[in-house]
Amino acid sequence: MTTPEASSLLELVLASGQRTDSVAEGVLDAALEEFLDYGLRRTNVDMVARRAGVSRATLYRRFDNKDALVQAVLVRECRRFFTSIVEVVGPLPTVEDRLVEGFVVGVRYARADRLLTRLLASDPEALLPYLTVNGELVVAVARDFLVWQGNQLPGGVSSVGGRTPEGVAELFVRLAISFTLTPQSSIPLENDAQVRAFARDYLAPLLRE
Repeated sequence: MTTPEASSLLELVLASGQRTDSVAEGVLDAALEEFLDYGLRRTNVDMVARRAGVSRATLYRRFDNKDALVQAVLVRECRRFFTSIVEVVGPLPTVEDRLVEGFVVGVRYARADRLLTRLLASDPEALLPYLTVNGELVVAVARDFLVWQGNQLPGGVSSVGGRTPEGVAELFVRLAISFTLTPQSSIPLENDAQVRAFARDYLAPLLRE
């Protein structure tokens, strides 16, 4: 079941309209670069304002505090992540194709994402809870996105053999997170072709009778 928080965040990251405030965009760009250079804990608002070339007052007129700034950066990165998936899976004709390719793109993106890689190295104690013990919202948003994608096709998605679309999508998401955080595996997943083969052989059958 979708939580109100997950629904609101999914709507936010799927929003088609982009922020038109060029100053705010510049602040977000600067914050992202500061996070990449110094991590979350060592970055402060003064550093971001200086890098963006704005005053503290200007920054605070757009973002109430550091937490709001961090959230805004993460939401923008989530939008980029989901956009990259939509661009690949949107033209595909079946739910199975969309889930498989969505899994491939998700694993690839997560492994290559500069911010995720940086925070796993510099701030794992701050980041990991949001992907593990306190990861309910992240899992819910990604799961609901996959179901939403399937529902864009004629006829939508339905339960198969007692397996709900939400349950199958959540399994995809949890596996993607696990393989991202612990890439060492007896399953060959070193490139897109291997990830796709895994998804076809192990995950796609969950969508069939």
